Amino acid sequence: MSKHSQAPARQGGGFDLGRMLLEGRAFFALIAIIIIFSALSPVYFSTNNFLTMSSHVAIFGLLSIGMLLVILTGGIDLSVGSTLGLCGVVAGFLMQGVTLDAFGVTLYPPVWVVVILTCGVGAFIGAINGVLIAYFKVPAFVATLGLLYVARGVALLMTDGLTYNNLGGDPALGNTGFDWLGFNRLFGVPVGVWVLAIVAVVTLLALARTPFGRWVYSTGGNARAAELSGVPVKRVQVSVYVLSGICAAIAGLVLSSQLTSAGPTAGTTYELTAIAGVVIGGAALTGGRGTVRGTLLGAFVIGFLSDGLVIIGVSSYWQTVFTGAVIVLAVLLNSIQYGGRRKRVAKPAEPKAPDTPSSPASSGNAARVTPEAESTAGKPATQH
Repeated sequence: MSKHSQAPARQGGGFDLGRMLLEGRAFFALIAIIIIFSALSPVYFSTNNFLTMSSHVAIFGLLSIGMLLVILTGGIDLSVGSTLGLCGVVAGFLMQGVTLDAFGVTLYPPVWVVVILTCGVGAFIGAINGVLIAYFKVPAFVATLGLLYVARGVALLMTDGLTYNNLGGDPALGNTGFDWLGFNRLFGVPVGVWVLAIVAVVTLLALARTPFGRWVYSTGGNARAAELSGVPVKRVQVSVYVLSGICAAIAGLVLSSQLTSAGPTAGTTYELTAIAGVVIGGAALTGGRGTVRGTLLGAFVIGFLSDGLVIIGVSSYWQTVFTGAVIVLAVLLNSIQYGGRRKRVAKPAEPKAPDTPSSPASSGNAARVTPEAESTAGKPATQH
């Protein structure tokens, strides 16, 4: 359907309230959550509480942004929660000092080295996922599920099931500053929130203003057609999993800094929270549709809902029920939104019936044209 044929329909339809509510559901859900919990608790609606909740949302937001990149290509990454836990353990291990028995010395790397090495671990896990999926054609669900167990197992082996505590460092050793990510504030805003904002802006610009962003969307829309058009689909798939692993590593650093400890069980089930944030934000699990803005709103919906339930004293079991219900509702609304679009796109234009035929010849011409039109309408768009 051409742009000219679509314009009158939009002009005639006027303001569509249902469509606006459907497309902006994450924003309206967030507003509803704030209003409801503000009425139920006097401490909910306050600047300090919002900043505290935002620092918690930073963890979910970082994971969700990495998950968004993967889902846009039509994949899934179930290993982000375990990657977060493993990267936190690696950071804790480095902050405790690395003993070299052969030389009889213990090295205490500075915080910036710890951050780089930890992000490298996350990128390595993501690269394994990407290579398995892109080059060895392992289904994304299976590959990332396997890495989920591997990463969690390595974290448990490194710690023997224990937790690294007191990660603040020692001035005499030159490794202080790790707790800056979790506790310090810049212009009154927690540093973790600033980290989330920077990652979100960079991702937004990359998706909107660079060829890489167009490749990501085209890979999720139709990977075969994108490959025929010259898009390096395999490299794109590996890249998004690497970026997802880096986002998980950053989230692990922020979480470990907030807790000043790193445990092997950190981040358990966080992969589901990340997927929930992406879905609530309006992204399609089939790929090709989704935005950073919507994903951030989805992460805030999950975070503000969870913290609100804690503030009003709701049992943790009911919190799980409410979170699951929100996810199911979000998936249902996504199906309604994108299902309706597919039907409108797939519906062919009905051929206009000819007026009273003037001669048998005109009837024969119509009979000859109809099969041709039908065969043309049945061809996929990529064959034109």
